[in-house]
Amino acid sequence: MVSVNKFSEKKDLAHRLGEVVVNAQDEALKHSDVFNLAISGGSLVNVLHSTLIEDKDFAPKVKWDKWRVYFCDERIVPLDHADSNYGAFKTAVLDKLEQKVQVFPIDESLVNGGEKEFQEIAEKYAAIIPKSFDLILLGCGPDGHTCSLFPGEKHAYLLQEREKRVCWCHDSPKPPPNRVTFTIPVLEDAKQLVFVAEGASKQDIMHQIFDLKNNELPTALINSLFTTKVTWIVNDEAFAKVQTA
Repeated sequence: MVSVNKFSEKKDLAHRLGEVVVNAQDEALKHSDVFNLAISGGSLVNVLHSTLIEDKDFAPKVKWDKWRVYFCDERIVPLDHADSNYGAFKTAVLDKLEQKVQVFPIDESLVNGGEKEFQEIAEKYAAIIPKSFDLILLGCGPDGHTCSLFPGEKHAYLLQEREKRVCWCHDSPKPPPNRVTFTIPVLEDAKQLVFVAEGASKQDIMHQIFDLKNNELPTALINSLFTTKVTWIVNDEAFAKVQTA
């Protein structure tokens, strides 16, 4: 069953995310020398700043030298561009640290190319990600997308992909139009999937996901496919219209 952790206070939500991340780190390091983590962009990056940098309970427990950080999806833009997920994470987290962290962005040398180069970015990223992530942190858009897996027939090729682990997402419904994204096989191989969702803009889509179980939405589909390893960390505002969870 999908686990839902609901909080009224932003600090409590961030604290819970810290618990999840540090527990996943510690579990991974029982069996490996590294902790393989993938993150999304958007508001999640700010929550990570709150828990990994500002929270005095968790900041000292983070073993940064063991972390290997990847990105669930990335906009095909230079790494210092305002739309770059890597750039946002660097500003919010990496630039606040004294120690170095191994982070794996997309190949920036190809971002000004065309279709051939964008396909190559996806292929190169697929070649460097681990077979199994210890933890993948996901967001949820107001349309029910996660990573750059969007709902609707136009982008069905992304949800239906079962061979390629990273795909070029072209003509994204929200800018920038070109992205690369993890596909379902990467999520399937991960040990733990955690969604973070906040705010009133998520109320209608949370109702669609949890009450109506609309599996045309990527987020709802992931709930149904990977029930036992999915956790949602949400605030009361985002979950205000949900009746069944």
